[in-house]
Amino acid sequence: MLFLELALIRWTGSNIVHLSYFTNFVLLGSFLGIGLGFLRVGRTKRQPYYSPITLAALVLIILMFPVTVDRDTEGVLYWTSLSTTGPPAWLILPVIFCAAAVVLMGPAELVGRCFPELPRLEAYRYDLIGSLSGIALFTLLSFLSAPPVLWGTVAAVAYIVLLWPRRPLGQVLVILPATVVVAALSVETLTAGALWSPYYKVTSDRFQYDGVPVMDIQVNGIPHQQAIPAERRLEWERQYALPYERAAAASGRLDDVLIVGAGSGTDVAIALSKGAKRVDAVEIDPQLLRLGREFHPDKPYDDPRVTTHVTDGRAFLERTSRKYDLILFALPDSLTLVSGASSLRLESYLFTQEAMRAAREHLKPGGAFSMYNYYRERWLVDRLASTMQAAFGHKPCVDVVTEAGQQAVITAGVTTADQRCGAEWPGAAAGTPPPAGDDRPFLYIKDRAIPQIYIVTLLLILIVSLLAVRVVAGPYGRMRPYGDLFLLGVGFLLLETKSVTGFALLFGTTWVVNAIVFAGVLVAVLAAVEVTRRFRTPPLPVMYAVLAAGLVLAWLVPNSWLLSLPVPVRAVAAVVIAFLPIFAANVVFAKRFSDSSDSTLAFGANLLGAMVGGCLEYLALLVGYRGLLVVAAVLYLGAFLLLPRRGRAAVASG
Repeated sequence: MLFLELALIRWTGSNIVHLSYFTNFVLLGSFLGIGLGFLRVGRTKRQPYYSPITLAALVLIILMFPVTVDRDTEGVLYWTSLSTTGPPAWLILPVIFCAAAVVLMGPAELVGRCFPELPRLEAYRYDLIGSLSGIALFTLLSFLSAPPVLWGTVAAVAYIVLLWPRRPLGQVLVILPATVVVAALSVETLTAGALWSPYYKVTSDRFQYDGVPVMDIQVNGIPHQQAIPAERRLEWERQYALPYERAAAASGRLDDVLIVGAGSGTDVAIALSKGAKRVDAVEIDPQLLRLGREFHPDKPYDDPRVTTHVTDGRAFLERTSRKYDLILFALPDSLTLVSGASSLRLESYLFTQEAMRAAREHLKPGGAFSMYNYYRERWLVDRLASTMQAAFGHKPCVDVVTEAGQQAVITAGVTTADQRCGAEWPGAAAGTPPPAGDDRPFLYIKDRAIPQIYIVTLLLILIVSLLAVRVVAGPYGRMRPYGDLFLLGVGFLLLETKSVTGFALLFGTTWVVNAIVFAGVLVAVLAAVEVTRRFRTPPLPVMYAVLAAGLVLAWLVPNSWLLSLPVPVRAVAAVVIAFLPIFAANVVFAKRFSDSSDSTLAFGANLLGAMVGGCLEYLALLVGYRGLLVVAAVLYLGAFLLLPRRGRAAVASG
């Protein structure tokens, strides 16, 4: 189930551009399907052949009707105004959500049938070990840059092993859709010419423009970068030269340069052409770096003055001890979200006030920090300039190169004497939002509110889920005794979100960190189950008190303090703070689950709660990630109050 869920999230997002901004859309559908699968146990004995058939249909629909950016559209593209080819969002997104639910419902039903055959915690233990295996396998394939045909092959083999029937008709119902999935993904792999990074489906096209070699790079169907000789890039787009004109040190001394968002190498080539003696090139995506190394006309990554770092830019700033004459944020625009975390983009922690202070601390005396991009909105330019002003203590230089798309360069020296502005920035206009911070790193959300598009989408998801539960599982009254387990599921998803985003800040938004944190959460859950199975644990009220203490500890310890610690010490402290409430919450769940009268119904209620928790992740846009701890505390209090009276009396007496 875990492998299939991760594969669906990655693959659908690479072909349907809308999912680049609704990553947990498929996650919510998966949780709904898994919950429905458990609730369906006992209502039928038929094999869930519908699952591989639905998966095959979904793969064919997406490959036949992908949604990509219309490259004939003029102007700067951004997610709220995408002009796309393919089915409209209101049609394709419900299809994907419902299909993901049906696909995951099949294997969940098979797992649910095993639960009554084993002791409660023994069954849950095997489920967690399987989940860890799924994450490990998908992480391995990501490390190897394996294409989706291998993901599909793993799923097809698993379906055949799990569903293999004796009757020929049943065999056809398994083999045919499994073959379709592998064949369709093979055709995509062979014809698309794509490189599969842990973040994107990367395609490229090389051609000559006015006699100049150009490599055009698209990610997930969106135009992303162009590798062009430095000399021509400087002629065609003035923004690339402005950081060197505005930084006073660049004219006389350019010993060390840091470029965050090095990509295919054009910004690195420009730095070398300006006389840089040493360049640290930081790029989060290994495949973009690979394309630049192999095909950039200037071959900047072959230059001995260049050192490449495949990591997150903020993480590099927090770890390195080097000082620089010039630090550049060179169009870091990920066009995607961090899997499993609402509205957190790969570059979110680069544009907070704390990040710019970190950049200032890594400048030599006389050095300067600069960033440039197509910022799309004037208020966004002013917001970033205000953030830089707050971090550096003085106004930066702001050059709006073109009003169309708000192509701008924002530069600040260590002091005002270290920058040379063309004209003084007048300051932020009225209505400009305050600087983003590490707790609410949502640079592109103007107002402190949940965007209407999210609210409408989440309401529709909840309505569909309520109807699906009623149709598949029968009357809601069946789950009433497990209301506390439902709230435990809601709270757990919020704790998981807080852990993922917290570790992304502390150690980087890379796929490796993300995979380790998800695996770490499951290990903490497994440890809670093992402790509950093997030892006599304190009664539930005591464990709820430990959970409350863990939430208070996580609330009191600021991220700024953790970031100040050496990396090994930071890792230990972060693990203790993040996983203590997760461990306590799952001891509570394990004790309560082991006493449930209907294991599949209890587990299904908990999984549906997790789906609702995925919807509540978006409250972070209002209250910040730290505020999610308060929401989780309220939910756990509700779970404690919903404990059955008999159970509460029994655990209190020990």
